[in-house]
Amino acid sequence: MHTMIDNMSYPVILTLMVPTESKSYRHVYFICFLALYVLILSINIRLVMVIIMEKALHEPMYIFLSHLCVNGVYGATGFYPKFLSDLILDSYVISSHMCALQIFVIYSSLLCEFTILTVMSYDRYVAICKPLDYHSKLTKLTCVKLILFSWILPTISVFTATLLSNLKPFCAYHVDKLYCDNWSVVKISCASSFVNNIYGYIVAVIFVIFVVIIIVSYIKLISACKASLENRRKFWQTCLPHILLLINFTFAVLFDIMYSRYGSNDIPESLRHFLALELIIVPPVFNPLIYGLNIRAVRQRVFTSCVASRVNVSRAPRRCKT
Repeated sequence: MHTMIDNMSYPVILTLMVPTESKSYRHVYFICFLALYVLILSINIRLVMVIIMEKALHEPMYIFLSHLCVNGVYGATGFYPKFLSDLILDSYVISSHMCALQIFVIYSSLLCEFTILTVMSYDRYVAICKPLDYHSKLTKLTCVKLILFSWILPTISVFTATLLSNLKPFCAYHVDKLYCDNWSVVKISCASSFVNNIYGYIVAVIFVIFVVIIIVSYIKLISACKASLENRRKFWQTCLPHILLLINFTFAVLFDIMYSRYGSNDIPESLRHFLALELIIVPPVFNPLIYGLNIRAVRQRVFTSCVASRVNVSRAPRRCKT
């Protein structure tokens, strides 16, 4: 009990996995990951600002899309600043408190991805299968409830899991990953992991149910789209990118869970890094590009606002030299 109190009062310093050939290429890694982080911030924030500024985009589908972009920025910020500082300082350490915060941010973002995609699939189901009921079902109040649900459930789930794993004393001090994840912290604690295991399986089952809901809604969408050319056009434009992103994201999450719990050292380190980082790199980059800019209404307004801003800059009065 005394050790547990000490661990909570005074943060323990943990070490993280060092990237392959970091001594030789850490500056190259730094430039690449900094460029990636800037790209994630710029495209997601740009899309959110366009949706906020354009009244024509104040529809449920675009509002949910903006929350997906905000979630991408939130999750990326849980990883990139810390990893970039590690690369530039060549020091791969983290306090137990900051480790807990990183776990909370990254994994609440990942679970938010599932809940927001579930809400978006419901939106597409009503829009295509029950278009006459769309505005009566997706009212402003309903949208607010769905958005709150998509943020609150993952936040509570991950907060509880993070609390359970960080209330235990540590017996080892190395996290075998480029960033902190919950199960890696559970594995280096001295106490039994039984409660963490049970809780983890309960959360996994809940979010598998969300995946099933999305799959069922898209099966119904596909059957509904067969009868109408207009519905087929809506499906290919707004739903297919959603399905591709969901498949990629689901497999990446499953690999992360399976490797964290039952991983083998036989898997090449470079492959482990790639699959672990895919969760943090792919969704925030491809969500706005594939899902957002694939929608004509969004794409037109993004490019129109970009052109307009450039025209305004070029027309700005210049001071004459005196």
